[in-house]
Parts: sequence; structure tokens; C-alpha cells
Amino acid sequence: MKYNLNLLFVVRRAKVDQKGQVPIYMRISVNSERAELSISRKVDPVKWDSSSQRAKGRSEAAKTLNEYLDRLENSVSKSFNMLNENDSQISAAILRDMLIGKHEKYYTLISVFKKNNQMVKLEEGTKYTKDTVKRYEISIDRIRAFIHSEFHTDDIKLNDLNSSFIRKYEVFLRTTYECGHNTAMKYLKHLKKVIHFAMEMEYIDQDPFSHYKTAYKDVNRGYPTEAELLRIENHVFRIYRFDRVKDVFLFVCYTGLSYSDLKQLKRDSLSKGIDGKNWVIYEREKTGVQAWIPLLPKAQAIIDKYKDDPECVTNNKLIPVKSNQKLVSYLTEIAELCEINKNITMHLGRHRI
Repeated sequence: MKYNLNLLFVVRRAKVDQKGQVPIYMRISVNSERAELSISRKVDPVKWDSSSQRAKGRSEAAKTLNEYLDRLENSVSKSFNMLNENDSQISAAILRDMLIGKHEKYYTLISVFKKNNQMVKLEEGTKYTKDTVKRYEISIDRIRAFIHSEFHTDDIKLNDLNSSFIRKYEVFLRTTYECGHNTAMKYLKHLKKVIHFAMEMEYIDQDPFSHYKTAYKDVNRGYPTEAELLRIENHVFRIYRFDRVKDVFLFVCYTGLSYSDLKQLKRDSLSKGIDGKNWVIYEREKTGVQAWIPLLPKAQAIIDKYKDDPECVTNNKLIPVKSNQKLVSYLTEIAELCEINKNITMHLGRHRI
């Protein structure tokens, strides 16, 4: 959020004392909010210039007062810039309290969420994928929307978080964004990670998640439904390796091959059947029995896609099969991106046929 600061010194002419002097007040405005405080100084109203907001003349008293007003203005501006640089919540009341020493230092959820996301962004390509970074950005947008809806503000103190806040956020995700259980849990786990990051940085002492479970539900129906399969087929992945893993998984769905059999397929594993179409011929790793599998058009299309692929040509592979561990890891992210609440594995895919 963009904050605009405006400072103004005003005199209260109606509060003239016995010496004919009036008190000076400092008015702090941040966007549409305003806060005032007495600076414990007075001035002869005749010697006050309202346009410059300073005392008139070159007397020692005028110079001393004006220097004091300059220091106050610089102090507030410095506090404003510090809060702004740290992505902290800013208000006229906060700046006023900081000026008089009554402001309690605290951290806010959105500001800490931003810091967490910046760290995640720094590890993009190593620890986190581009899509994971994007999901964290979506997650901060969700929590922003919730705070605005529930509290009518742009941020909230970390110390104000509790299990009630988390529960209300979960309900908000389910109702406003129509998230299923596991999708809602994913957003809550993002929030939980941010809270734990804040605890590591000693921004907060207690964990509001200490009595709140964020477990996924096992909704595995045994195989991908047609709708889920289409969702994976139609999803365009920006990450190169995700697109290749997607093809490998779909190939398993179209052929029923196990991972152990799939990884041993060579480019010469294809043979023409009596129907004139390509068949996959291989020896089953478990039994050693030769098997023949007819290729559906979609399976053939995947093979054709990698006909001239350098990796497949070099390694004499039909399609770019990675280690099962990597496939499982990527498939988990693919399922999440496609909003599929199942533990997608290669074994699950082969039961689709």
C-alpha cells in the first residue's frame, strides 16, 4: 500500500493564555487519517506565520522555536521512512506514538509474509520452482483479502493472531474462493510457514498453530477420473521439466505400464501389430514374460513428440523417464497446480487404463 505523509504545525488561537500566547500543535496526516499532539510550546499569535508554519523574525526565541519544529518534523519523517522501508503498517497514530515514545514495536503479518516470500524468491530454481514462488504470491493475496474482509484494514499485528483467526481464515478460503479441504490446507500451511519464520526471527513468541491441525485428507479414489485426466492434459506448464513429467504420467495412464517396465523401454520397443498400428513390446521386469500393448492415439502422440528429442535420442528412450523419486515429487506439484486432491503417483496412473 502506498502511504502519503503530510505534516502541519497549527496554533490554537482560542486557547490564549494570560501572557497572550497560544499553544502549538503538530498535525500528522497519513492518507485520510489524522492525529494531533501538543508540542508543549507556545507562541505570540502575532509572531506566527501560518503559511510557513514557523515563528516570524530573527530573534533568539524565534530561532530556537523554529529549530525545535524542524527537529520534530525530521523525526516524524525519519520514522515514516523507516516503517515504509520495512513494509510495516503506517498510520498517523503510530507516528504520533513513536514521536512521544509510547509506540510499542511490533511486526505485522503482511510485512513478515513479504519477507518470507522474498526469501523464497531468492531460492527459485534451486529449492523452489517458479510455480511454488507464484503460489506463495497467491497465498499472500488470499490473506490480504481475508484481513481486509474481516478486519477492514490492510494488515494485522502478529501478536493478534490466534486459533480463531486461523479458523476464520479457513472458512474464508472455503466460502470466498470455494477451496476444497486440501487446497485450504495448502494455504494454511503457507501461513504456518510464515508464522514459524517469524518465530525464528523472534518477531513473535507464541505459535497460533500450536493447537490447530493442518492435515490433508486422503481422497484417493484409486485412479484419476476422466475430468482430472483432462485437467492435467489441458494444463500448460511453464516449467520445462513439469511438461515432460506430465507426458510421462499421461503415457502411463494411456498404456497401464508400471514404472519399472516404462523405464526399460527403448526406441526399438515399438513394433507394428496385425492391425497395422504401433504396439509396445517388452519383457515384464517382474515375470520376464513378453507383453504386447497397443498404443492409443494419445500415447502415440506423446512418443511422436519426443521422436527427435536430444535426451531421448542420446539415451535411446521412447520418452524422457526420470527417477521415480523425482517423478513423485513433480507429480505432487502438478496435482496441486491442477487442483487435484489426490496423491498422484505413477502407480495411480497405471490404474486408469
